[in-house]
Amino acid sequence: MLAVVGTIPEEDFPLWEGQVRLEDDRIVVGERVVPVNRGTPALLGAAVMTAEILDEPLPYAYLAGDTGLGRGSRHLYEHLVGRLGQIDLQVIAFHYLMPDVDWHNRVLFAVEEMEQRPILIADAGFMYAAKMSGQAESYDLFTPDVGELAFLADEEAPHPFYTRGFILHEDNKVPDLIARAYEHRNGSRCLLVKGARDYVASAEGIQETIDQPVEEALEAMGGTGDTLTGIVSALIASGMDIQEAAALAARINRLAGHYAKPTPATQVMELIRHIPKATKRILEQYAKRDA
Repeated sequence: MLAVVGTIPEEDFPLWEGQVRLEDDRIVVGERVVPVNRGTPALLGAAVMTAEILDEPLPYAYLAGDTGLGRGSRHLYEHLVGRLGQIDLQVIAFHYLMPDVDWHNRVLFAVEEMEQRPILIADAGFMYAAKMSGQAESYDLFTPDVGELAFLADEEAPHPFYTRGFILHEDNKVPDLIARAYEHRNGSRCLLVKGARDYVASAEGIQETIDQPVEEALEAMGGTGDTLTGIVSALIASGMDIQEAAALAARINRLAGHYAKPTPATQVMELIRHIPKATKRILEQYAKRDA
């Protein structure tokens, strides 16, 4: 089963865990409904759609409300330390939490004590905490955008705010940033770098580059990186190899965006609705290729 750990941008959203489902343009979390726009709700929406087309269990979520002050994130960290290990989880995707090195390490210790260690995926704030703690190599997949990759590549930066300028300006040199992240042991076992081009990489170098189809309107749409993380998390939870899942997820996300026929006004839920069709099409193509 896939578990997603993240926050909801509502101050009064309670600490909660359980399976989530998607109804229309909202995720249903217990008795609460949350609009799918971006952030963890967008990741969950994409993961639900992908799991359903693969006939896999719906994602299990650990959530708390946090509007940026960190209180909800701290409560969620503490909750995880006490709860991990009580449910059989094959994959855990950590998403938007305020980065806290001490609590991150406690959560990682709790993971290591689980009877069967799950595959670990990190994006956003939890990926920051993983790098800041020096524990990046404990993770199986990071899903950074180019700016986040620059932070991973800066061996001296203690926090994303302090990523050095000459590294931040190397957005057209993604291969160099990837190599630098691994050189300084700040990369996970696999990287899925999100951007105008998507890169799948490991310590051995770039394994695959995905840049088709192209929809320029998607570049400005909030939440498309979150949907990509949701798709790849669900694919890996289905038993797929991590690098293969990363490459397929990038193609599915792009094709779903293409099917959505985006304009500058398009919302991310319109992309999510096309994930089942895109997933079916991409998996059929790969099945024919491997036949």
